[in-house]
Amino acid sequence: MENRRGIGTAYEERAARYLSSKGYRILERSFRCRIGEIDLIGEEGGVLVFVEVKYRRSSQCGMPSEAVTPSKQRTICRVADFYRMLKGIPESKGCRFDVVAILGDRVRLYRNAFSYR
Repeated sequence: MENRRGIGTAYEERAARYLSSKGYRILERSFRCRIGEIDLIGEEGGVLVFVEVKYRRSSQCGMPSEAVTPSKQRTICRVADFYRMLKGIPESKGCRFDVVAILGDRVRLYRNAFSYR
């Protein structure tokens, strides 16, 4: 399990560098609470962005983005609500949910990959 966590951390770092190169400002990495986890939290153009990072070595077990199931999306939204409350971020501040899918060496960004709530 530790090895998988290490691999996940390495790809989250790769995703953070990729997003930074696209103009995102990374605010948090691996934000965890009892509800769940969000891989990266950033800001782009004044919008708060919650990012799920998914990696697959190959597409043999499916595409990385397919792993962000409706159940996973609901968990991410609940964690985002908690984060906003914890940090005192008003509901009026815009937010969105992005997915960074890494397949082998290819990185793909899905902006606004799913809706809030």
